[in-house]
Amino acid sequence: MPRHFPLRTSLSLLLCCAAICTATAYAAEPKAIDFVDDVLPILQKHCFSCHGEEKAESGLRLDQKKRAFAGGDSGTVITPGKSAESRLIQLVAGQDGEIMPPADKGERLAAKEVALLRTWVDQGANWPDQSLAQLQAARHWSLQPIRSPVPPTNAAQKLQQPIDAFVLARLEKEKIRPAAAADRATLIRRLSLDLLGLPPTPAEVDAFTSDPRPDAVEQLVDRLLASPHYGERWGRHWLDQARYADSDGYEKDKPRPFAYRYRDWVIGALNADMPFDQFTVEQLAGDLLPHATIEQKIATGLHRNTLHNTEGGIDPEEDRVKKTVDRTNTLGAVWLGLTLGCAQCHSHKYDPISQREYFSLYALFNNIQEHDLEAPTADEAAKLVADRETHAKKTEELKAALTAYEQNLQPAVLEAWEKTIETNGKSPEGTPPKIAKTLKKAAADRKPAEQAELEKHHRLLDAEWTKLNKSLTDHQAKTPKLPPERMAQTVTELAKPRETKLHQRGDFLSPGDLVTPGTLAVLPTYPIFDNRAMNRLDLAQWLVAAENPLTARVTVNRIWQQHFGRGLVATSDDFGRQGEKPTHPEVLDWLADDFRSRGWSLKQLHRRIVTSATYQQSSAVRSELRTRDPDNELLARQSRRRVEAEILRDVALATSGTLAAKIGGPSVRPPQPADYASVTYAGSAKWVESKGADRYRRGLYTFFQRTSPYPMLATFDAPDSTECAVKRQTSNTPIQSLTLWNDVVFFEAAQQLARRVVREVPLGMSAEQTIRARATHALRLCVGRTPSQAEIDDVISLYQDQLQLAGANSAAAQAVAGSTPVENATLSELAAWVNVSRTLMNLDEFVTRE
Repeated sequence: MPRHFPLRTSLSLLLCCAAICTATAYAAEPKAIDFVDDVLPILQKHCFSCHGEEKAESGLRLDQKKRAFAGGDSGTVITPGKSAESRLIQLVAGQDGEIMPPADKGERLAAKEVALLRTWVDQGANWPDQSLAQLQAARHWSLQPIRSPVPPTNAAQKLQQPIDAFVLARLEKEKIRPAAAADRATLIRRLSLDLLGLPPTPAEVDAFTSDPRPDAVEQLVDRLLASPHYGERWGRHWLDQARYADSDGYEKDKPRPFAYRYRDWVIGALNADMPFDQFTVEQLAGDLLPHATIEQKIATGLHRNTLHNTEGGIDPEEDRVKKTVDRTNTLGAVWLGLTLGCAQCHSHKYDPISQREYFSLYALFNNIQEHDLEAPTADEAAKLVADRETHAKKTEELKAALTAYEQNLQPAVLEAWEKTIETNGKSPEGTPPKIAKTLKKAAADRKPAEQAELEKHHRLLDAEWTKLNKSLTDHQAKTPKLPPERMAQTVTELAKPRETKLHQRGDFLSPGDLVTPGTLAVLPTYPIFDNRAMNRLDLAQWLVAAENPLTARVTVNRIWQQHFGRGLVATSDDFGRQGEKPTHPEVLDWLADDFRSRGWSLKQLHRRIVTSATYQQSSAVRSELRTRDPDNELLARQSRRRVEAEILRDVALATSGTLAAKIGGPSVRPPQPADYASVTYAGSAKWVESKGADRYRRGLYTFFQRTSPYPMLATFDAPDSTECAVKRQTSNTPIQSLTLWNDVVFFEAAQQLARRVVREVPLGMSAEQTIRARATHALRLCVGRTPSQAEIDDVISLYQDQLQLAGANSAAAQAVAGSTPVENATLSELAAWVNVSRTLMNLDEFVTRE
């Protein structure tokens, strides 16, 4: 029979069990607890929103040492050495029925977090005296000064760049061998796609693969870096970060006809290898530079890339605030690699950025005034000056004629008109009562104002005066000015600065304390020697100051990301505590230090990276790496990835021989699916296809309408340009394959490739030899290497099948081949080569950078 215990004994057993369970759930951890690494993240995550800088509920603040140990309205909450007596531990563990944070205020602490806090208190609740920002800056890797690490020596391997030594040392430690070098055909295609965004021609491949010079790679890299297409390729990367588009966004989404001037400035600056520190200063504050040039003012178009709301009934101040927030957040992502936006509504939960500091940075953009600027070329400027001088001269002549008439002839005409009225005995019908009253008075009795009013009225009735005045006003309306596409978007500073107030909970309608312009406390301050308020120029110079550890690191990491598919810091937009640590911190710092010491030259940075053995490895995935290093963090090989949306289109056009090589100019509208633009508000995005060579411009120049982006670009993951994008996402969908097969641009490219193949491999051999030569040429154009015999045979087999189908259906063959015939091929043959070209342009190797 079961034994029965007294009620008191049963309750005691239950309480003991509960105590045991609690002790088990929140067992103290034996290790020494570090405040910065272990405790502070917990307080930031769970406590600061209610007991931090913004508010101190119950009088308790846990973001300051002195206030935390002093406690709140209910007394002390931390008793060093005695966690059982510490109210903080009792509350987060929920030991007396009350638990913090409340369910409606935040996530409950995990058992491990409670255990960490308990152990910290029992170990004495050590809390260093520095501010939280100082504590985190002292520990977090990205906020430390950039070091100059010495590359390790490695006699066993041939090192092409110092960064190879660091990478090899890490691989040796992991007992992983690096990949073999990529073959030359693969390397030139990789370099050409990475540096120019265009494939090499067969002639360029042949020249490089047969180049016996020991510095053949370096010579190739220098040639590519000197190409004007380099600025287009790397300008596109920058425009992602600058959230460039050709329209305003929002419902009406009006076009910006001269937004392209900023895009062209970026291309030109990169081609000229403008030092990155200057590149930074001119974009953030070109208008504030002494004797700022037109080009430096155009550079500030960076700030004009924000969305712009023109809807009826909007609050203009709300729109301006949104733009200012966007400019602040873009600064954080692009130059600092920090998620500044998290501090817009409250102090950052993980990084040492207070909301007050966020609005100190916000204040630096709060005085921006948007402005449109005449930006003619030198020739246009000279002509404009001459035309305006001629116009002004004619204006003065017409004014003189009108004045002479008013002074010499009009008084007599007016007198005659008045006599006519006097003779008739009444004013003309429709004469205003006030004028009629004046006419009844003798001229000597009229007040000056009455006489002036009469003369003004009479002029409207005077045919000669009307004629002369119309000639003047019509001429003035024709003042010579630049066409819209020669204007530019820029900014200026308000003469009287706005007051900046902290937005409580991020709401601009709930202003808080006044905030002065400034930077982040965790980073070295920028000295202001004349006690004036900091401005955007100071901000830009602070970003590129030698003491700032973030800008160079962040920039180098992004360049590395484009060359390897993954940054040394994978979270390229977050160098904070929630971001990932660098896989090769020595490589990152060595490159950052080298970047600055070489005058912030982006081209030299590219050269350092792409001439390294690390970059030139094969991208083949070895079996042992699939499990050991699936993400290629150790750099034991190169990465293999699909090219970006714009480059995919460029490669198709270049391969077909139709790509227009023009650099810069207004954005163009290539073919897109019919009626696509009709989905926009009131047809605001009417799409009139460009003609001639503009139809075949690079994807960089395609007009980007925010509410209806060019569908091919959107399909292949181009960012929507509504906010800064430091890294593109990559998807893999059936729609992408259908686009490559059926989109009008790719279909036309396939038609032109077929014509190119037929034209460049003319008749003169046997039929079999001609087909084989054309198949070989088509493959070389598409994949950039010499194909194998098996690959050629596959293409020939496909061609023969398509030839048979085309011969059996001439109407279909005509639709595929197009209306333009070509010499050296029948309709069926051309149609067959078109479908072969379409197939080759769908190959994985065609769309992939090895």
